Amino acid sequence: MNTLKQNEVWFLTGSQHLYGDETLRLVAEHSKIIAAELNQSETISVRIIFKPTVKSTEEIYAICQEANQTKSCIGIITWMHTFSPGKMWINGLKILQKPLLHLHTQFNRDIPWDAIDMDFMNLNQSAHGDREFGFLVSRMKIERKVVVGHWKDLRVKTEIDSWARAASAWADWQGAKFARFGDNMRNVSVTEGDKVEAELQFGFSVNTFPVGDLVHYINSASEQEVKLLIEEYEASYHLAENLLRNGQKRNALFDAAKIEAGMRRFLNEGGFKGFSNTFEDLHGMKQLPGIATQRLMADGFGYAGEGDWKTAALVRAMKVMGTGLEGGSAFMEDYTYHFDPNNTLVLGAHMLEVDPVLAKDKPSCEVHPLGIGGKEDPVRLVFNGKSGPSLNASLVDMGNRFRLVVNEVEAVEVPESLPNLPVARVMWKPLPDMNTGCAAWIYAGGAHHTCFSQCLTTQHLEDFAKIARIENITIDKNSTLRQLQNELKWNEIYFR
Repeated sequence: MNTLKQNEVWFLTGSQHLYGDETLRLVAEHSKIIAAELNQSETISVRIIFKPTVKSTEEIYAICQEANQTKSCIGIITWMHTFSPGKMWINGLKILQKPLLHLHTQFNRDIPWDAIDMDFMNLNQSAHGDREFGFLVSRMKIERKVVVGHWKDLRVKTEIDSWARAASAWADWQGAKFARFGDNMRNVSVTEGDKVEAELQFGFSVNTFPVGDLVHYINSASEQEVKLLIEEYEASYHLAENLLRNGQKRNALFDAAKIEAGMRRFLNEGGFKGFSNTFEDLHGMKQLPGIATQRLMADGFGYAGEGDWKTAALVRAMKVMGTGLEGGSAFMEDYTYHFDPNNTLVLGAHMLEVDPVLAKDKPSCEVHPLGIGGKEDPVRLVFNGKSGPSLNASLVDMGNRFRLVVNEVEAVEVPESLPNLPVARVMWKPLPDMNTGCAAWIYAGGAHHTCFSQCLTTQHLEDFAKIARIENITIDKNSTLRQLQNELKWNEIYFR
């Protein structure tokens, strides 16, 4: 995923016939200029498409119906240049199925003090036209994002892009398919969930496929496919000595490449956007997929371990949201703590499957024993993650609703060499501090599996949660345990 420019956001301007042809001509002219400015902006990742001014109930209904039926349209931006009576919007908004952003702006940045007259006032009525529209949307209890400011401002464009990225991820989920190879890790609670409710609310489906079906694809991988992957490994990573030509473990590299070739073909032919597996179900496989899973994630597939389909779907969504941004998003697990009072840290890792998009330097390709799974030693990429502002996100099923828990963190350089830990790893400091951040996460029911991101902000995920109509709990530098626990209690009442 290199671009989101295939996605369209339609720019709709509201007015009415009351003001006459000349005013409507100027409304259309101004709207075209604003839409063109937004569309040409390097800040906004999608295409902004101008649509003719809507002036009646019938026109609004028709454009909302068209937006629903147009696959490339991932959402609409509305702006009331003049006063657009809210009742005209009722039927259209009742059927609208795409995300909505309300841009509260006006064509002129400044009041023309010496020239302003009633003609100017009749034309430039956004200050109260948008309030009329805003009331109607609130009255209809429709979730939307409201962005306020002049349309040329960088902050306004940045907020529009945050929402557009969230809308792109939401569109990507509609009709998406996620595969589970085997079932959930036995007796684990947080990785379970209601797949029927998820499809109803989120639009993606999750189904289990026997590992034997995957093994068939793995065994049918051609020598040429495996050869090309081996060449790619040799060019992209530092291969451990025992994986080089004539190395003692060279066969493990061929087996790993064969697994990757089979998994890719299975996922691509099935039209899947993500997958999960579990070390408890590897029947017929020589090793647990390590490097295969890491590389598939790096190419945009969602993934989570132990049958955790919710996190796999979230990883996919966050990868779509982060398209083209510096950094990356990856499956992660809070593994162990460093409780030095002068330098508290979290060590994040997983057995094998942390995405190399987080790597600080060129990863090392290594093979080591794995104490679980009962298979041959798996090949994996080993690296340290980059430092900088980051976040962890977790999607959990609370029984009567889904909850998205987000913790802002500060990733740091791994302070020691860790010579006996042959896994990819990242280290971070939770905000606002270790004690508060970890306690808040646990109070909120956040999972041990997360999507760790160094390209997204909490704003992206807040916009996504609003589009998805799910609960959102954010833990950041301003969080306190008292405030968070009250928020959880209030939310319990709201969602009941």
